[in-house]
Amino acid sequence: MSDASTTRERSTPPSAGQAAAIATPRATAWSRVWGRSQSLIPTLAAVVLFISMLVYAEIAYGRVFHLGTMSSLLVSFAPTIILAVAMTIVILSGGIDLSVGAVVAFTSVAGVMLMGAGVNAWLAIVIMIVLGALFGLVSGVLIQFFNVQPFIATLAMMFLARGLASILSTVPVHAPEGSPILLLATDFKLVDGPKTNDLVLTPGFFIAVVVVIAAVFFLHRTRTGRTIYAIGGAESSAQLMGLPVARTRVWIYILSGALAGLAGVVYTAEVGGKAQNVTGIGWELDAIAAVVIGGTLLTGGVGYVLGSVVGTLVLAALWMIITKDGSIKPEYLTIITGGILLAFVLLQRVLTKRRSE
Repeated sequence: MSDASTTRERSTPPSAGQAAAIATPRATAWSRVWGRSQSLIPTLAAVVLFISMLVYAEIAYGRVFHLGTMSSLLVSFAPTIILAVAMTIVILSGGIDLSVGAVVAFTSVAGVMLMGAGVNAWLAIVIMIVLGALFGLVSGVLIQFFNVQPFIATLAMMFLARGLASILSTVPVHAPEGSPILLLATDFKLVDGPKTNDLVLTPGFFIAVVVVIAAVFFLHRTRTGRTIYAIGGAESSAQLMGLPVARTRVWIYILSGALAGLAGVVYTAEVGGKAQNVTGIGWELDAIAAVVIGGTLLTGGVGYVLGSVVGTLVLAALWMIITKDGSIKPEYLTIITGGILLAFVLLQRVLTKRRSE
């Protein structure tokens, strides 16, 4: 072949079929990137909402970007963060756990009464976590081996835990003075700012941080964590792949109950060792709201623990605004939370529909 013909071949533009073949991998790569980014959109929207709420509160009321204010929010919502982590793991598997708030109440009352009866406080704390895990075990067994819907199984556990807490005591009970559980509420001044502008955190908050870090590692770096995502994405496919679906589902609810017990420990320490049977009413709904606002799909398979933390911070910022305003009735907190939740559910619906198309 002559040099002229070779030059013509090199300068000839590709045909329509060749161009489509070249463009297809690029389009496929772009669709994969777009698909992954879509799952992050609700989380990013929650981040934007959180920052916007803080900026509004700073302009309207002042002293929001203040170390003292931030410390108070983080410490107060540490139990909610722990519950949000538990709820994230459950919802990622396609389930739900309505018992966490009642489990907090029962474990709190039981633990404080054990301390009052002379049981070593650290042993009582372990018992609180174990009691929570037992509630989760019953829920997991009912769901996996008796085919009870997660909503019904955990609703039954919610009534059981709340009833047992009321049987133990209908009046507030207090841990003995100087009980070691109070050490979890010890203030640690990390930043000594001017006047009262100090960053003061407690061991309870650091426990919540450890729970978040451990959950991120668990879900993204362990086989069990990947199995949870697989179960929520398509349980039948997970079974066909030979994944331990039954065992994993039971452990999911055990973990959720144990984290609820841990949240009970942290909360009891924060309120000075006081426990009562009405503690935790509606906390399961706050945890679900935080998880959904943070970008986890209620159908399972898609979501992030860090997104749920952001969702919790959104609820914390909303509570702070209502508290600082003073003229807004506390009842409106539930209404506004419902509106935000509805908006994020609709956003998830739109993104899910586009992804399927």
